[in-house]
Amino acid sequence: MNYYENNQSVRAQVEHHVRMSNRRTLDISGVKEVDSFDNEEFLLQTVMGFLIVRGENLQMKNLDLEEGNVSIKGKIYELSYLEEQHGEKAKGLFSKLFK
Repeated sequence: MNYYENNQSVRAQVEHHVRMSNRRTLDISGVKEVDSFDNEEFLLQTVMGFLIVRGENLQMKNLDLEEGNVSIKGKIYELSYLEEQHGEKAKGLFSKLFK
């Protein structure tokens, strides 16, 4: 792999995009990990911090962590980012709930 290709792959991994269509579909890039999810809430670790997606009848439509892409469908009510310190607390809480 040459220098240019290597820089392109690093840049692609760092970018974070959120695209919502009609509050029904959500495409997110830059996702590092899906920490938890159910039909009302997703907790995603992104390159920009923890992202909470809240809604109704939420379903994971597509998951490709190698590329860092997640697609969610359902009725989306809220998107919010947590500060890193709050994200660790939320991750710990969700881990305890879903064990």
